[in-house]
Amino acid sequence: MVVNQRGYTTASPLNVGAGLFTYITDRFSAYVSQTSKMTFGQSTVAPSGFINSLNATTTTAYSVAAGELFMLTQPIEGLNVADLAWGTASAATVTLSFRVYSSLTGTFGGAILNGAYNRSYPFTYSVPTANTWTTISVTVPGDTSGTWLTTNGIGMNVSFGLGMGTTYSGTAGAWAGTQYWSATGAVSVVGTSGATFYITGVQLEKGSTATSFDYRPYGTELMLCQRYFEINSTVNYHAALYGSGVYLGQVEFKTTMRVAPTVTLFIGGGAFTMGLADQLHFYFTGTGSTYISTWNANAEL
Repeated sequence: MVVNQRGYTTASPLNVGAGLFTYITDRFSAYVSQTSKMTFGQSTVAPSGFINSLNATTTTAYSVAAGELFMLTQPIEGLNVADLAWGTASAATVTLSFRVYSSLTGTFGGAILNGAYNRSYPFTYSVPTANTWTTISVTVPGDTSGTWLTTNGIGMNVSFGLGMGTTYSGTAGAWAGTQYWSATGAVSVVGTSGATFYITGVQLEKGSTATSFDYRPYGTELMLCQRYFEINSTVNYHAALYGSGVYLGQVEFKTTMRVAPTVTLFIGGGAFTMGLADQLHFYFTGTGSTYISTWNANAEL
């Protein structure tokens, strides 16, 4: 949870809009069915060996209706899970491990789903002591059925329930041919005002045993995240003269993005027009006193 390009923290948390997958720390998104019930942000509350976590805090207690969802989730690109061979007779077992800290205790839930949301495996885990870091390990047998993408689309979703309606809750420990995001009977964090939930050290790996966390250099982790989202501030506009008072510019991304991204320019001076963008760069034209205060490129799943 160390990469946080958008800058949401517990000091400046995000109140996620209803019905949206909204990214908080890089690669992890929050989804809520009702606004003004929970806030999300990067936190410095973390167990030994980590410096950050992802926090969810309930602002108003809410009783979740049958068709509603409150959760954290990460969609994983199909190219990164292709070796698991899910959807075939050779489907590999995986183990999900993470650290969790909550003001609530009990049986919590989550799930693994495919990109079409028609195959899911709900799971449970126990938080026995409030406000104490607990290390969790969940082993999931590979799914021999369904379609699991091995392209640059969503190959797999990993979710952590914070309050799940009965429509999206299923029996833990079994594959189902439907859309379950958590397990039946799991703790509803959004049901308690002021409740907190922190998670970090999330790791999904092939095999039936959780290994030690794979620490990577920050620069490596940042570049892996920039395949999906990149933000840049105060870009000096040095571009070749394209015509009378008109300039043509090109910006290269730090790494090859998942797809040609949606690029947003925030103008500090002059006027700009976006041109084409591909997986490696984007083009723009500008006139007048020209500089871009901020731009971002979004190729999230």
